[in-house]
Amino acid sequence: MFNFVHENKKLVQIVLAIIILPFAFWGIDSYRRSGGGEPLATVNDEKISQQEFDNALRQQLDRLRESLGGKFDQAMLDQPEVKNSILENLVSQRLLMSQARAAGLTVSDEQLAQVITGIESFQKDGKFDKQLYATALGKQNMSPLAFEARVRQELGMRQLIDAYTQNGYASNAIADSLIRLNEQQRVISTAEITLDPFLKQVTVGEPAVKDYYEKNQKEFQAPEQARVEYVMFSAEALQSQMAVNDAEIKKYYEEHQPEFGTQEQRQAAHILISAAAQAPEADKQAARAKAEQILQQVKKSPAKFAELAKQHSQDPGSAANGGDLGLFSRGMMVKLFDDAVFQLKPGEVSGLVQSEFGFHIIKLLAVQPAKILSLDEAKGDIAQKLKLQKANDKFAELAEKFSNTVYEQSDTLKPAAELVKMPVQQNGWLNKGQAETPPWTDKALQAVFAKEVVTDKRNSAAVEVAPNTLLAARVLEYKPASISPLAEVSDAIRQKLMRQQAHELVLKQAKDMLAQLQHGESLKLEWKPAQTITRAQHTGQSSELVRQVFQADTAKLPAYAGAENAQGGYTLVRVDAVKEAAAIDDAKRTGYLQQLRQLAGDELSRAYLADARKNAKISMKTFVADDKK
Repeated sequence: MFNFVHENKKLVQIVLAIIILPFAFWGIDSYRRSGGGEPLATVNDEKISQQEFDNALRQQLDRLRESLGGKFDQAMLDQPEVKNSILENLVSQRLLMSQARAAGLTVSDEQLAQVITGIESFQKDGKFDKQLYATALGKQNMSPLAFEARVRQELGMRQLIDAYTQNGYASNAIADSLIRLNEQQRVISTAEITLDPFLKQVTVGEPAVKDYYEKNQKEFQAPEQARVEYVMFSAEALQSQMAVNDAEIKKYYEEHQPEFGTQEQRQAAHILISAAAQAPEADKQAARAKAEQILQQVKKSPAKFAELAKQHSQDPGSAANGGDLGLFSRGMMVKLFDDAVFQLKPGEVSGLVQSEFGFHIIKLLAVQPAKILSLDEAKGDIAQKLKLQKANDKFAELAEKFSNTVYEQSDTLKPAAELVKMPVQQNGWLNKGQAETPPWTDKALQAVFAKEVVTDKRNSAAVEVAPNTLLAARVLEYKPASISPLAEVSDAIRQKLMRQQAHELVLKQAKDMLAQLQHGESLKLEWKPAQTITRAQHTGQSSELVRQVFQADTAKLPAYAGAENAQGGYTLVRVDAVKEAAAIDDAKRTGYLQQLRQLAGDELSRAYLADARKNAKISMKTFVADDKK
C-alpha cells in the first residue's frame, strides 16, 4: 500500500537534509478514513473498513495493470488467496502503526516536508513543484492530504522497523568465514555420460505402454474446447466514430487555459526570523526587533542580501543558499507571503512580512512570465482529448444497452454489433481454463464456457476484459473434455518410458564409475578443459553440480563428485585444485558485514512483527472462492 516510499528508501534517507520551506506553507492536516458497515478486520479494536480494503485492492490492480500492460487480467485479483494476502498486509500495517504510536514515534511536519519535497517525481528542474505534485497524485486518485497522511504513517512505521533492521549483528569472524567460503575457487574438469547410447539398449512393449496409459489418464485429458464468434467494443475503438468541430475546440481552449502553458513563476529569497504563532508576545516582539535590525542592514547594502541570509536566516532549508527559495507559482506559499512576493518587482526588497512562522524579509530575484500555447498549436491535442472524452461518454451510454441487447437477443450477436457499430469477429479453438493473449482473459473464458452458453447456445454475458472494454461471445463449435485415445499418444508414452529406463541405466553406471574414481581407479573418460568456479560464479554448471563440487572432500586431490543433468544424463567432475580466498581487506569485510547485518536485522523485524501479532487482538474475515468481495 505504501510501496512508493519503500521504492524510494535511499532517496528518502538523502532528502532528510533538504527542505525548501517548512511544509506548513502548503498545509498539512490529519487524514481520517471514513466508511461504515462491518469492518473486514480489527487490530486491537481498530477497524479496517471495506473502503480501506477496496483502496488497497484498487492500488494493487493499478500496479499490475501498469506493469503487465496487455497481459493484465483483472480476474487475477478475484482469487481469494490474493484478497487474503492484501488484507493480511493491511493488518500488519495497522499493527505496526499502533506499535509506533505506543512507542511514542512521531513524524514532524518538517520531516514530512523534507521527504516529499525530495522525491524526484515531484520535482521540476531539481525543485519541488506543487502543481506537478498535485497532478501526480491526481493520476492515482489521491488527494495531497491523503498522500501526506499515508507517508507520515509510513515514516512512523519505518522508524519502528528500522530500529530492528538497522541493528542486526554480525561479527568479523562470521564475515571472514563467509568470505572464505564464498570466494574459495575450485579448478574442475567435467565428463558427460549421455543418455543416447543407453536408449539403444532399452525396449518398451505394448503392454507397458497400455499399462502407463491406463494408470495416468489425467495426463492425456484434453480440456473442453470452443470455437467462437464475438463482438468487442471499447472507448478507444469508439474514438474513430467521434467528430469535433472548431467551435468545440475553441471553447475547450478558452475554458482550460492552465492546461496549455505555465503560470507566471517567481524566484524569491527570504530571511526568516522564527516566531511561532503560539509563542509568547515578548518572544514575538524580540523576533520583530531582530528582523527590523536585519532589514535596515539589507536596505543599506541590498547586494549583501544573500550573505545576510546565510548569517541570520532561521530557515534551515534556504539559509545555506542565501535564502533562495527557487521558482514557485502563485498560491504555493501561505497567503501573506504569497501576496508580498507578487507585489514586488525584480531586485526589490519587501518590508517585514509576518506569517505564522515568523518575520520574513523577501527579495524578488526573477520573474518567469506565463507561457501559453496558441490555439493553433494546441488544436491537435484538444481534438484528440475531446474525441476521447466523447468516446468515454458514448461508451458509458452504450455499455448497459450493449449488455442488455446481448442478453435479450441471446440467439445472435448481430443486434449488439450493430448497436455499437463494431464487427462480429471469429476466433479459433479456445481451451477452458487456459487464458491466452487478450482479449481471452480468465474472465472471458469463464463466460464462454458457462453452461447456458455451451449447452443452451446462448450469447455469453458481456464481460470487461480491459478498462472500458466489453466483450460478448457466442459458441460456434464445442468439444467436451475428453481423454486422448491410446493410438494418438502411444508413441509419446513409449519415448517417455524409454527415457526413464535409459536414465536408470545412466545413473547405475555413473554411480559405479564415480565410486571407482573415488577409490583411485583410472577410467577412460573424455575430460573437458579445466575451468575455475566459485559458489557464486559457475557459468554453464547447474547449482546441484556446484553444490556437490564444494561438498567434495579435497584433503586429497584430485577429488571426484557428480550430479544428474537436465538432459537425463550424468556429469562427473574432477576437482584438480583448490584456491583459497585472497587476504581479506577491511573494505571487503565491511561490505559483507553490511549485508549480514541487514539480513540479521530483517530477521529481527520479522520476529518482532510475529511476536506483536501473537500478542495483539486480531480478527479477520477470510475470503473464499466465489466471494464477490
